[in-house]
Amino acid sequence: MKRIVIFASGSGTNAENLIKFFQNSQKASVVQVLTNNPQAKVLDRCKTLKVSALSFNNIALKQTPDVLNILKASQPDLIILAGFLWKFPENILNEFPNKVINIHPALLPKYGGKGMYGMHVHNAIVANNEKETGITIHYVNEHYDEGAIIFQAKCTVFPNDSAEDVAAKIHELEMEHFPKVVNQLLSEQD
Repeated sequence: MKRIVIFASGSGTNAENLIKFFQNSQKASVVQVLTNNPQAKVLDRCKTLKVSALSFNNIALKQTPDVLNILKASQPDLIILAGFLWKFPENILNEFPNKVINIHPALLPKYGGKGMYGMHVHNAIVANNEKETGITIHYVNEHYDEGAIIFQAKCTVFPNDSAEDVAAKIHELEMEHFPKVVNQLLSEQD
């Protein structure tokens, strides 16, 4: 059975979607969710879904081996960043090479980098009159949003779309594609 650990910072809709997708799977399950935000709604979602969840601070992630030790104990086959807003530390990337992925709410390399997340991305897409946008699922490296691209899905941005309209379209793409791509990646590990 493959083991998935998810890092999230906010509401946790992608985490919940992944947990539910793999709940009855014979192949994989989400064994733990970790968050840098003790007020994150993802903690409530995990409680409801009966999945182990912990919050940690910047020191535990970047200055001590605490989070790394939690991951070593969990033995994940895949670490998923689902709305996790902090830069991921190199010591964890080195310990789990090619096992850390992220979902980004734009078609990278456009609209990536530090500070480009959530509504910041959607507002920029509308402000720049983009004709299309989408999601990118990619491997995580030591730079924001620069790891190798695994999958992209596109949607049209209409001239009268608001940033909220774009956000809704992106959310639909995430819900549809993220679990399937994760499932495929786990299948390829065999």
